[in-house]
Amino acid sequence: MLLPIFEWLDELGMPGANVMEYSTFRAVMAFVFALVVTMLIGGRIIRYLRRKKIGDEPRDLGIDGLESKKGVPTMGGIIIFMSILIPVLLFCRLSNIYVLLLIGTTVVLTGLGFVDDYIKTFKHNKEGLSGRWKIVVQVLLGVFIGATLYFSSDAVIRENTETYSGETVVVNISPDEVKSTKTTIPFIKENNFDYSWIAKSFPVDWQQTAGWIIFVIVTILIVTGTSNGANLTDGLDGLTAGISAIIGVGLMILSYVSSHIFFASYLNVMYVPGTEEVFIYTAAFTGACMGFLWYNGFPAKVFMGDTGSLMLGGVIAVIAIILHKEILLILLCGIFLVEALSVIFQTGYYKFTKRKGVPMRIFKKTPLHHHFQHNAGEIKSLLDNVPSHKWHEQTIVLRFWLMSIILCALAILTLKIR
Repeated sequence: MLLPIFEWLDELGMPGANVMEYSTFRAVMAFVFALVVTMLIGGRIIRYLRRKKIGDEPRDLGIDGLESKKGVPTMGGIIIFMSILIPVLLFCRLSNIYVLLLIGTTVVLTGLGFVDDYIKTFKHNKEGLSGRWKIVVQVLLGVFIGATLYFSSDAVIRENTETYSGETVVVNISPDEVKSTKTTIPFIKENNFDYSWIAKSFPVDWQQTAGWIIFVIVTILIVTGTSNGANLTDGLDGLTAGISAIIGVGLMILSYVSSHIFFASYLNVMYVPGTEEVFIYTAAFTGACMGFLWYNGFPAKVFMGDTGSLMLGGVIAVIAIILHKEILLILLCGIFLVEALSVIFQTGYYKFTKRKGVPMRIFKKTPLHHHFQHNAGEIKSLLDNVPSHKWHEQTIVLRFWLMSIILCALAILTLKIR
């Protein structure tokens, strides 16, 4: 909204009005405004939720300290939602296809999470919205994202290619803007992988189309998996918000590199025109997550609920897909991945051993963060004595944050280490 006004003022010759043309300035402003909006609206929303008695009813997981969380307001994801959207509307170029996709993702997944929290809170149904309906909405969103990137003429790249001058490697950015199903593979020199290569057995005329179909399927899996991974991780005060902020910093660096032709050439990555607006969106996203920690850090005054967690994971996934860096999510979202896998392995192993007549678990409790604060249960688990004593909630959150920082640093290092 502010960009056209400043462009008009610049045309009138107002000194300093062209500052809004710099993506770095707008990103800093979006980050600061996200923090400020969180501070301005956070307390008011929390008080409103308390008045309406929109409180959390934690399940009995056999964990010390859960009683103190009873009645803490939930649906705090509304704070994150508004803290992202307001700076984005102010500082992003709203005609940008990537910004529109990210706004759509933010709105749809916040709405999905809100419905789930509403059913849990007001209908007193602890199961919330059926998992089937969540998956349906996430799959449809993935189809929409993939199809839009396929059909939109604005969603293009300029590919990076290597040439050799003696022993010197020269990276050239193509002058041609093309549609592409390519993504970046970390730690590999020839690091661009094209999904259409999977369809090499198809007739030549069908390979490109098949590549896009594969790309859309991958998009669905990534959006669904990352969104649900963030949702599963949301179980301790400040855990998901802190990890999302760390991932946001990593995505800010990746989006800036991808949007700047000099850095894209220097680091030998694809140049994606228009992603300077993604850089600004990611700055607002990171600021909103950091600001939310003011209220969500231990002891939490509000929980984000599914209203926030489903959206955070989905936005992270879509940003990575736009940047053609979705494989890097294995590192960036390593904690989300491990949390999700812990649930999958736990369920599978328990069902397998139950059929054998000796039911057993791998972890004391899942998702994984609960394993570290849980006593050994009646049903034996493979890791009953690991760790040897329970960890305090703050200890678990801090250590998971540190692991996320390490994974984020490794993801950034892949730009140079090949």
